[in-house]
Amino acid sequence: MRQCLFAVLPLLVAACSQAQTSAPLPGSDRDSHGCIGSAGYSWCERTKQCERPWELAQSRGFENTAEAYRSFCD
Repeated sequence: MRQCLFAVLPLLVAACSQAQTSAPLPGSDRDSHGCIGSAGYSWCERTKQCERPWELAQSRGFENTAEAYRSFCD
């Protein structure tokens, strides 16, 4: 009986383990400039850095719209 238990135990442990998934890590979605899109960053050519549009709009005093951001950064 004991030998049977030792033979079955590794199978039970292996059956309960979860398979490793290769899901991308949070924040690993960088663009060609290194900006993390999922965190709200995009490249601004004018400032030459990754910017969050709403933060840039507030600090530079323009309207918080996609069009205003593109107009400022292009």
